[in-house]
Amino acid sequence: MKNIYPTLRDYFLILIGAFIQAVGLRLFFIPANLASGGVSGVAQLVNSVTGWQIGLMVLIGNIPLFLLGWRYLGGSKFIVRTALAVVTFSFFTDLLVHFIPATGITDDLLLNSLYGALVSGIGFGIVYRGQGTSGGSDILARILNRWRGVPISQSYMIVDSAVILAAGFIFGWKEALYALIALYVSGIVTETAAQGMSVVRTALIITSQPEVVSQQIFEILERGVTLLPGKGGYTGADRTILYCVVTRTETMRLKRIVNKADPDAFMVIGQAHEALGEGFSPLDKE
Repeated sequence: MKNIYPTLRDYFLILIGAFIQAVGLRLFFIPANLASGGVSGVAQLVNSVTGWQIGLMVLIGNIPLFLLGWRYLGGSKFIVRTALAVVTFSFFTDLLVHFIPATGITDDLLLNSLYGALVSGIGFGIVYRGQGTSGGSDILARILNRWRGVPISQSYMIVDSAVILAAGFIFGWKEALYALIALYVSGIVTETAAQGMSVVRTALIITSQPEVVSQQIFEILERGVTLLPGKGGYTGADRTILYCVVTRTETMRLKRIVNKADPDAFMVIGQAHEALGEGFSPLDKE
């Protein structure tokens, strides 16, 4: 049962994420003639000329990319999750046309681009959390991210530029420019939704009182401290460097602790995207 739960959870996330993507497309992008990028963007362009159903074209257009993903993104596991996302997104895209007015909820291009990016980005991120992709440029973005370490937001910009350019000729350059903004914002929202917002602070503390400082951090903040050996580049003296990770709200308390224990200490505070392990989010091996 424990092995089944993560899989069912992932499938549920993929279903929810695909539905949210379809809502963003139908409610904001399509009424404003804003190309969403990827296969769905191409489907929008073709729909404006032929009237063919967007969801059906998304499904058909994903077949060759689906085979590419089979080869490079995980075999059978990739097939099931991506097929679920693509089919669900295509189904809801064509279903929602009966429930969402063709004019959307606003004719403001800026609002449509920003809210479309926000809603779609959340949908993309949830699908990613379910370890799936939404097909189309999602597949190419994941391949770039895995092979070359290209951030997801940049991958979207790379693989979707041609679609936005084509949209300029069909929908107009004003709409294309807004679509480009939406594409960028959607990539940022996708990363945030997929990876979370648990930004933490890392601290390097060089002090002549390492035992006192570390003990105070243990007792007051209840945070772990790692002691690293170091040597002064100018004096050549051996020094102990303390390394610890705290939340944003604990940063000021950490500064006070260090200042009180050793006013002459040198401290560098940095930012980390996420902390996993004891005292923070659990390290999920799934």
